Amino acid sequence: MELKLINDKGEAASSVSVSDTLFGREFNEDLVHQIVTAYRANARSGNRAQKDRSEVSHTTHKPWRQKGTGRARSGMSSSPLWRGGGKTFPNSPEENFSQKVNKKMFRAGMSSILSELARQGRLAVVESLKLDAPKTKQLAEKLKGMGMKDVLIVTDELDDNLYLSSRNLANVMVVEPHYADPVSLVHFSNVLMTREAVKKFEEWLA
Repeated sequence: MELKLINDKGEAASSVSVSDTLFGREFNEDLVHQIVTAYRANARSGNRAQKDRSEVSHTTHKPWRQKGTGRARSGMSSSPLWRGGGKTFPNSPEENFSQKVNKKMFRAGMSSILSELARQGRLAVVESLKLDAPKTKQLAEKLKGMGMKDVLIVTDELDDNLYLSSRNLANVMVVEPHYADPVSLVHFSNVLMTREAVKKFEEWLA
């Protein structure tokens, strides 16, 4: 399979040969949904806590007698049915939201995402992407020349100038191949990879 290799003006200069297994896979929507959901769930932390009926401030005094009042029987003010009472099944800070994703599933899902990006024309490859100095304006002009605003840049090695230049651009993120997650690949409108980054993806996922 061939992917277009673009120049600084966003024009197709040549093409680069890539793995059909990684960039020519059929799109599996269910699998992609599963790994994206799992990735976001694994980022959650159990930082919410609620009190059960033993932990809320209450009295053990029976509010009224058992019979003869015409009201429902009640034992104490900590009942979950009462305002200010404890929760029946309270959330705990130790709550675990993680979901297990097998390596085979993850690789297949990532390949499915990359293949769909290539089919939609949202994936482009450049020979290299380096800046002389950490200048946000310089990177913004370079991306504008390529016709890209909302873009995930995947480079083989994280260059300090490139990383520092991208921090003030709201819709630009620079990562190395092993840090390219399924959520970011789906979220950004365009994905720009260096030729060496493509090779690293093939070594990692193919």
